[in-house]
Amino acid sequence: MTNALILIVEDEPEIAEILDAYLVREGFRTYRAADGQVAIDIQPSIKPDLVLLDVKLPRRDGWAVLAELNRRGNTPVIMLTALDEDIDRLQGLRLGADDYIVKPFNPVEVVARVHAVLRRTSGLRTQRVLRAGALELDTESYQVSVSTRGVSTSLALTLTEFRILAHMMKSPNRVFSRSELLDACLPGSDALERTVDSHMSNLRKKLEQVGNSDAITVVRGVGYRFGRA
Repeated sequence: MTNALILIVEDEPEIAEILDAYLVREGFRTYRAADGQVAIDIQPSIKPDLVLLDVKLPRRDGWAVLAELNRRGNTPVIMLTALDEDIDRLQGLRLGADDYIVKPFNPVEVVARVHAVLRRTSGLRTQRVLRAGALELDTESYQVSVSTRGVSTSLALTLTEFRILAHMMKSPNRVFSRSELLDACLPGSDALERTVDSHMSNLRKKLEQVGNSDAITVVRGVGYRFGRA
């Protein structure tokens, strides 16, 4: 998954920094939490694509964090632990971990495991959360937000604006005609093609207000494009 966000939950700074560096080098985005409670608190707002989760953590241990993440949804989790006993591995898998890596580990292997788990679980999350840079759209909760330095700002879109944005984000850089957008986002409507221009104008203004002025561009004589050509 290109540009996937990995939440690193690790209380040992050196280990967290090494994992961060290797993941960023592979093109991932990262966010770090030094204890279990912070991970639980931040997860709903940053919506990571995968969590690297240490077992021995301050405040809330890895088992408690894993149980809470599984209660909330299907975010993939790879457990990181110095414990190498079968009972600990089995507990992690029983509680819903997607993989289990024992310390000390090779960070190259961790990155490979991250790729593998994301490939294996991507079918469960396909097209649910759409991302483009700092822009994120959740097709289930109907929420759109822009994240800057870990701070998420929500966009108040109408249902039609949301449908237009979601439809275009699924095919970045493709040019959509007004009639295509009308059929896809206003099915069964008697609206005219110029209605799309009105919705698009409002949507572009809202994106501009949060620093995404070039997210949607006009292609003269054809229609609209999300992303850069």
